[in-house]
Amino acid sequence: MGALGLTTNISSMNARRNLEHTSKQVGLNMNRISSGVKIQRATDGIGEYALSEGLRADVSALTQGSKNVEAGAALLSTAEGALNELSGILLRLRSLASQSANGTLAATEREAVDLEYQASLKELDRIVAATEFNGTYLLNGTLSKSATEHIVLQAGVDSSSRNQIDLNELADLSDVSTSSLGLTGSEITTQGSSFLALNDLTKAIDTIIDARGRVGTAQIRSIHAMDNLNVQVENLTEAVSTIRDVDLAEEVTSLTKNQLLVQAGVAMVGQANINPQAALTLLEGV
Repeated sequence: MGALGLTTNISSMNARRNLEHTSKQVGLNMNRISSGVKIQRATDGIGEYALSEGLRADVSALTQGSKNVEAGAALLSTAEGALNELSGILLRLRSLASQSANGTLAATEREAVDLEYQASLKELDRIVAATEFNGTYLLNGTLSKSATEHIVLQAGVDSSSRNQIDLNELADLSDVSTSSLGLTGSEITTQGSSFLALNDLTKAIDTIIDARGRVGTAQIRSIHAMDNLNVQVENLTEAVSTIRDVDLAEEVTSLTKNQLLVQAGVAMVGQANINPQAALTLLEGV
């Protein structure tokens, strides 16, 4: 049993210290419940805080990566749409060449058919020159492997090659203008030139088919990459939630306990402050 003194009240000091600690715990419980977050700062748990912050950084990078790949997929879709139109034009051109190659047509009729033929060739070149995505022209060789600058999608958390998608390597879409397709000067005003045009158009159509195949492959890979990134974001977000988010039942239980301790602490501080008064009873009658 401690000495009974007047100037120092150790019991009161201990009671106040415990009361202050419990009051802080009540405040912490309320903060966690109101915010829904258990780990807000390093003092809440250094290991958990460092891990959750690292995961949150990854989630942010992967979320943006998914958006980047989605933009790349939109670029490829734009190129595919234009190639589809070019394919339609080439099919029409071959139909016209086949018509003009028929021996029953006269020179005047072939000239009339050639008017549409030439107009379609010009439209093909116009589409090639005009097809672009956010300022990047897509059908003039910009997406070929031999291009000076490649269009690279940033799809991961760092700049390593495994976290990047090179659209030029995937699509390898070279120039598809009439000059590159071997259709420069093509005309169908005679039966002989119509035969030549048929051969040239067959090769051009095969070139477009190959190009569409590569672009389609790039689109499929982009879709898979987006799906994978979204799954990663979901899983990492769940991990962050497990670490950071408050367990409401546990926190309410802790709050109730600490509130009871505060009430008990207040009572004990009052009781401890009464103890020195007992020493005064020894002086009665002196």
